[in-house]
Amino acid sequence: MILNKSNRIVIKIGSSLLIKKNKINTTWVNKLSEDISKLSKNKIEIIIVTSGAIAIGCKYLKISRKNLKLKEYQAVSAIGQIELINLFKKFLSKKKIKIGQILLTLEDTENRRRALNAKDTIENIFKLKGVPIVNENDTTATNEIRYGDNDRLAARVAQITSSDTLVMLSDIDGLYTKDPKKFKNAEHITEVRTITDKIIQSASKSITDYGSGGMITKIEAAKICMASGCRMILTKGSVNNPLSNLEKEKFCTVFIPNTNRYNAKKKWILNSIKNKGSIIVDDGAINALTEGKSLLPVGIIEVNGKFDRGDTVSILNKLSNKIGIGVTSYSSDEISKIKGIKSDNIKERLGYISRGEVIHIDNMVLIK
Repeated sequence: MILNKSNRIVIKIGSSLLIKKNKINTTWVNKLSEDISKLSKNKIEIIIVTSGAIAIGCKYLKISRKNLKLKEYQAVSAIGQIELINLFKKFLSKKKIKIGQILLTLEDTENRRRALNAKDTIENIFKLKGVPIVNENDTTATNEIRYGDNDRLAARVAQITSSDTLVMLSDIDGLYTKDPKKFKNAEHITEVRTITDKIIQSASKSITDYGSGGMITKIEAAKICMASGCRMILTKGSVNNPLSNLEKEKFCTVFIPNTNRYNAKKKWILNSIKNKGSIIVDDGAINALTEGKSLLPVGIIEVNGKFDRGDTVSILNKLSNKIGIGVTSYSSDEISKIKGIKSDNIKERLGYISRGEVIHIDNMVLIK
């Protein structure tokens, strides 16, 4: 029951899994859809991060990806992305699963405000009973600002969405002490709790005809996951029903974080280098916060500084003593307009509503 203990799973699919014997592997996608359907019926939320736009675009256009220039690469990706999404739609719709497309760049995941927007979109796709399908936005990304592989993108998506588990479906069944394709005496590593120099050295780079990445990028992805309290499972994805097979065979490498998601997030908030501003709250709000409730606009007296949604701010009492730190759901300008009012009246005051709370309890650390 490796996966059934999770509430939210990111599944990363490499290009090499979508292409078999120079053809699009529709049988594999159909079998994966069966696995996703089973997990969804168990109330597990699924996010798919998939490569393949270039590979499928090349197949569709009947051209080779070799020697493609950046502009050509982007055009092929734009064409291939439609085919890629239609491929998943074809088989997931048979399971009565809706899908939503999300294209992200490196900047989208590193910029706090953009990352929050992406997270909100994914959360709302879940509310609509859909499965988000994420890929890198090759159209706007350049060589300087792109991931180049979806291993690290998948890890960032897992981090942003507070996922429990990232399942990295690969052409290999885990991490080995050496490259098992070259060395017969390579030993399989079942569990990793710390990314040591030895682990990094054992990760050998490999590039297939259609994929870009290798074991090195998977180790980088594992670092991101482990630091954010998310476990990563590296397993063989080329078999049919790869997730069901993982449950039965359990042959994989599990990267286990040394902290949980809650503590990792709180630590990140506490270690924020610079708070962009501060929010002064009344005694009623302080009592609510100490009881584990979120900060609502009704309890806000004043706002100081200039900051945007997603920035880290200090929470002060009426004597300007710091009582906490949190990530705000509204900008300083917006809070100035809604301070002191009930959450039900936010839309009337702003013309829209982002959230009912200014700082959610999960995005806050109280200082004792």
